Amino acid sequence: MAKYNQPDPRNEGTYIHVNGELLKREEAKISVLDSLVQGGDGVWEGLRVYDGKIFQLEEHLDRLFSSAKAMSFNNVPSRDEVKKAIFDCLKANQMNDGVHIRLTLSRGLKTTSGMNPELNVFGCTLIVLPEYKPPVYGNEGIKLITSSIRRNTPACLDSKIHHNNLINNILAKIEANLAGVDDALMLDIDGFVSETNATNVFYIKNKKLMTPFPDSCLPGITRKLVMDIANDLKIEIHEKRCSLVEFYTADEVFTTGTMGELSYVSDIDGREIGEGTKGEITKLLEKEYLKRTKSYGVRIS
Repeated sequence: MAKYNQPDPRNEGTYIHVNGELLKREEAKISVLDSLVQGGDGVWEGLRVYDGKIFQLEEHLDRLFSSAKAMSFNNVPSRDEVKKAIFDCLKANQMNDGVHIRLTLSRGLKTTSGMNPELNVFGCTLIVLPEYKPPVYGNEGIKLITSSIRRNTPACLDSKIHHNNLINNILAKIEANLAGVDDALMLDIDGFVSETNATNVFYIKNKKLMTPFPDSCLPGITRKLVMDIANDLKIEIHEKRCSLVEFYTADEVFTTGTMGELSYVSDIDGREIGEGTKGEITKLLEKEYLKRTKSYGVRIS
């Protein structure tokens, strides 16, 4: 993963949007009293730009506003305001392709430090951070280990809120780093596979596509699109409780997410998956997914 983590010189001096202002990347900042700093109290989305169009923009905005509602944010910017901030930032940077956008909305500035949302009287903070960034896993296949950190249950913190409090995921990623692999597979509190620290997961067995129920994992936008593609291609698909052994013995395994698109898994906990190469059904789904990234999206205006 190290080679995909290196800074891209094209991002130096680019503009970041923070609450209506376009600021140079090196100068863009938020207050120490912002809710993001005080408690990770924010929601976010990751978007990609392909050939002058923002892919699945409306779906990502739907989730952003749903997460903000679930978190009881007040004075949330309108959908049109968020879109304008994204478009203005991309146009200021002349960014049209190969771009990932981190879109963040926090509860905003507090009157004083503390966790009480009643201290937030100034409205939300909106950040648009576009970067030149290729799919983060490359095309070589990824290796996973199983994390000792369990994915949050809805009884504790519902993963359907796409929030910025990511310590759960970060602790799992630390385990992956220490093991020298790409990411960590996370189980739910009952020991069934949920997702990785950064992506949703699928496995293929006997030409059938399986994925965990979105109970303790985010029901990802890329995940849904892949399921729609599978239905269009007449590939049988099931959401189910998936055991770790089912992933170990699968014919193919792949992950999905905006940051990494579709990435095949070659190894889990030292077990080679299938032949250790990208499988035929994964290739078919990936081909159709990439075709859609070029065909759909909201034109930068």
